[in-house]
Formats: sequence, C-alpha cells, structure tokens
Amino acid sequence: MKITKNASAVWSGNLKEGKGAISMESGAMTNHPYGFNTRFEGVKGTNPEEIIGAAHAGCFTMALSMILGESKLIADKMETTANVTLEKKEDGFEITSIHLNLKAKVPGANQAQFLELANKAKENCPVSKLFKGNAKITMEAMLDT
Repeated sequence: MKITKNASAVWSGNLKEGKGAISMESGAMTNHPYGFNTRFEGVKGTNPEEIIGAAHAGCFTMALSMILGESKLIADKMETTANVTLEKKEDGFEITSIHLNLKAKVPGANQAQFLELANKAKENCPVSKLFKGNAKITMEAMLDT
C-alpha cells in the first residue's frame, strides 16, 4: 500500500518582511499565515517546526495505540506533546532534537510494560523513522494510574 498526502506553501517577499501561507490537502489549514516573526521571534502563529511537532505527536500516539492493541490494551486517553528544537549551526539552521512527552491512562498496564511499548512506538512510527540519524528523539512516558 502506498499513500501520498499533500501540503503546500506560498511565499512573497524577502526573508524578514516576507509573508507565507501554508495549506493542507485536508483543509485543516488553508492559507494559514507564517513568516520570519512566527518562526524566529516568538510571534503567535505557526511555523514548520510546530507543524512537524504536531505530525510527530500524532504519528507516535497513533502508533502506540496500535502497539497497545497488540498487547490487548486500550488507552482511555493519551496526550503527547512534541518539543521540536531548531538550532543555528555553522552551515545554517537544523532540527537537532524532538522530545516527546506522553501522559496516558491505560487500564491493565504497568509502568514498565507501558514504557517498553511507548519506546517501541517512538522507534517505529513513520515520523520518528524520518528523523533517525538526523535528530535526537527522546521521550518521557508517564502512566496515570
């Protein structure tokens, strides 16, 4: 099976004063503005790193749901935050790390089993695989009992 999803970006102007817009095929974002100020100056708005974080959090959490199911476990709730770090290096900017922070309620699971399954999801979700060798991916996983 092969699945292709589409997203697009448009940009006008120079780097600092220019403006861009990001759209997704699903319509979840349509011509959503972004720019230098939302990426580098802390102004409210989206940026590529935030979108990558959302994609990674979503992919990881969905993968964990599948892995839990293989162990006959079903989560009541899982919440994942992805912290994406962008750093200036000698040759330009680079995403150097992504930290996943997971809180979950999974009836019947113990912390050791949960951590093992969460690590399996962290290593094997497609977005994690995309970053292997390029960014350090770390995780904290807390089971709410």
